[in-house]
Amino acid sequence: MSTESIEVCGSRMTYSVSGAGAPLVLMHGWGCNSSTVASIAAVASESHKVYNIDFPGFGGSEEPSEVWGVERYTQAIEEFTAKLGISSPVLVGHSFGGRVGILYSSRNEVSKLILVDAAGVKPRRSIGYYAKVWSFKAMKTAYRLLLGKEKAKIQIEKARAKRGSSDYASASPMMRSILSKVVNEDLKHVMPLIKAPTLLIWGENDTATPLSDAKTMEKLIPGAGLVSFSGCGHYSFLDNPVGFAAVLRSFLKS
Repeated sequence: MSTESIEVCGSRMTYSVSGAGAPLVLMHGWGCNSSTVASIAAVASESHKVYNIDFPGFGGSEEPSEVWGVERYTQAIEEFTAKLGISSPVLVGHSFGGRVGILYSSRNEVSKLILVDAAGVKPRRSIGYYAKVWSFKAMKTAYRLLLGKEKAKIQIEKARAKRGSSDYASASPMMRSILSKVVNEDLKHVMPLIKAPTLLIWGENDTATPLSDAKTMEKLIPGAGLVSFSGCGHYSFLDNPVGFAAVLRSFLKS
């Protein structure tokens, strides 16, 4: 296995290469990096040349210099494949990587698409969620009036980190802004445009991207198939490595 780097969309991005054969681009989830999905790379490299990337802002890759959305991350992968001469790859995306896989596949030639506990369906929000949003906006206004712009900014960031998810709390200010942008992007409208054979692999106990999201994707992506594992969560490939590997090998060889 070799580790390389390349500049895409103005950011230096690292990636590892393993195996030989048809190209496969492997994309990790939010708050993770290429090492998180190393077990997927190991299985895929039995039959494919695997490009296991660190998205900009994760692992060994530089943070973007501006707030990116799913569109910009997808453009980075499009530039990556173009520069390396990768055509019609297999795409494998876990969680956030699934977002990029969905958008990329909706407008580029892909031989196969594998979505693993993928994001891309905007979550349904409860009244309690919107109450929290409204109260937070009121708090921000009060801070600015009482403390001034600069002091208010510091207090608001502290409050966001305390109230937000663990991903948000552990991120840098730039990556927090990016997370806030990408987390609510809904990709249902591009799913019917995907022409590649698509496999959805899910943990039935996934609470981050629930199984209902997978069923929505199965309906919207033409010809998509769904395999779910009982007793598994958002990292189904780690929770059931033997079952996952068997399904992955079968689909890659089909």
